[in-house]
Amino acid sequence: MREGIHPAYGPVVFRDRAANYAFLTRSTMTSEKTIEWEDGRTYPVVDVEISDVSHPFYTGKARVLDTAGRVERFERRYGKKG
Repeated sequence: MREGIHPAYGPVVFRDRAANYAFLTRSTMTSEKTIEWEDGRTYPVVDVEISDVSHPFYTGKARVLDTAGRVERFERRYGKKG
């Protein structure tokens, strides 16, 4: 790899504010905010809006859309063609 063209890759804590959940991983993202992790070290922290802990798809609380009902309502309103 060429020197000087790649961003620094290091440990970063991602914190899901909605679920009060954080995890440590490696990333090229950085932040001026820091957090003291469980191992006693200080890492940059990146706040995210949603993660696998709070996303409805992963939590099983996803809304199921009634597409058949919408189609029937559309056909009643505008009439079936054909």
